[in-house]
Amino acid sequence: MTDRETERLDFLAAAGLADAVRHPLPGDASTRRYERLTPPSGPTLMLMDQAASAESPPADPSWTPEQRIASGWNATARLSAGRIEAFAAVAEHLRSVGLSAPALPALDAPKGLAVLEDFGDGLFARVIEQGQDEAPLYLAAVEALAELHAAPTPEVLQGPVGDWPLLTYDETALQGGADLFVEWLPKLNERLVFDAAAVAGWRAAWAPITAEGAANATVMAHRDYHAENLIWMPERDGVKRVGMIDFQDAVRAHPSWDLHSLLQDARRDVSPEIEALAMDRYFALRPEHDRADFMRLYAGLAALNEARILGIFARLIARDGKPRYRQFMPRMWGHLNRNLTRPGLEGVAAWFDRHVPVEARQ
Repeated sequence: MTDRETERLDFLAAAGLADAVRHPLPGDASTRRYERLTPPSGPTLMLMDQAASAESPPADPSWTPEQRIASGWNATARLSAGRIEAFAAVAEHLRSVGLSAPALPALDAPKGLAVLEDFGDGLFARVIEQGQDEAPLYLAAVEALAELHAAPTPEVLQGPVGDWPLLTYDETALQGGADLFVEWLPKLNERLVFDAAAVAGWRAAWAPITAEGAANATVMAHRDYHAENLIWMPERDGVKRVGMIDFQDAVRAHPSWDLHSLLQDARRDVSPEIEALAMDRYFALRPEHDRADFMRLYAGLAALNEARILGIFARLIARDGKPRYRQFMPRMWGHLNRNLTRPGLEGVAAWFDRHVPVEARQ
């Protein structure tokens, strides 16, 4: 038995769950793992297992960009490093504004262990595959975002095991994400070679978008808001039907961030008709936005996110030996290619025309 398994058993015993049957769930691209717990009586629960030592440290709010970059990827990108206290604080805030996030009946933040309310298996992606009409689900997801965006956005989230800062998705984090593209795509496609001048041009092309995105960061962003992280709970009412998970990396961001994550998904096709319908609903609920300005930055940040995700997929394939992520890349290239035609992306589009042949964008 490993030391980590001993910690898990001790934690479950302290939580009164020593007799629960444990069912491991499939993993994802993170260092976190989940198990479904079936106790002798009562509802099923989830065990979240995220050892803090498995990640580089999160950013201290006082750190400069240089300090963040020197401290590793989590600090650069303002990721939570999987900290249980981050998950707990974000969950507390989401529930406080009337949204559905799991309750956490047992926590051991120093050891990176938590017991969560079990929202079930009704991931949006799965229930749509089983024949559920997708339009009501996407509209409900947008309505939940509008509810979150209408709520006050605190600088510090108060949680049951400690407060957690809600940091801004700033230029350093945004550009750091975009830079994964120029770092990792050449390792997957030897035809792509980006010298120092090309990388400098890349950063200059994105600079206006990252600056505007950071300057207009006004709401909490879930940051990974898509059909594999949303659970349909039709037994609840209104926006509470949208169960949210995997939100521990929440930041203060432009309100378009979660919208394009949802509607320009890496893992499943969302039709232009559904995207348009969902955006119409959002603007009906948040009429204070100038739609043209909003959509210009929506396209810019979506394109940046797609470049970031292509870099992540290239890294997972080239470094981590996970070829299954290749299947998602054509969809992301499709999103990126379409966004490069939008107003405000002329500089980025010109960079791609110079450095990434059309036949390599697929």
